[in-house]
Amino acid sequence: MERRNRRYFTVAEARALVPRLRGILVALQTEKRELDRELNELRRIAPLAFLNGSAQKLQAHEERIAALVRSIREKVRAVHELGVEVKDLDMGLVDFPSLRDGREVYLCWKVDEPTVAFWHELDAGFRGRQPLEE
Repeated sequence: MERRNRRYFTVAEARALVPRLRGILVALQTEKRELDRELNELRRIAPLAFLNGSAQKLQAHEERIAALVRSIREKVRAVHELGVEVKDLDMGLVDFPSLRDGREVYLCWKVDEPTVAFWHELDAGFRGRQPLEE
């Protein structure tokens, strides 16, 4: 996302998006787990699929994987269109670009947290999270 066109969120704006984002992220996490299972199964059956007559089963897994990838991409795109950055699907982690004391930072939220309560520097990542002062 280009910085000059970037949307900056206040804490209140980020928090207002949490209910909407929670639904999207829970769905994303469910699809990601299913995708991981499908990929593991594909890796397991693919080497022998044509030898043991499982080619049709292989094709079904490939079609399901393609559908999951499309669905995940659509949901990630929807989050990005809100101006929010998806950082980790497995964790359900997103960042909201924000301004703090005149510099760019991220407000940070994880799907299992009740609200946006942390921020971090652009280069600090999840481990560099600090609590927001209320």
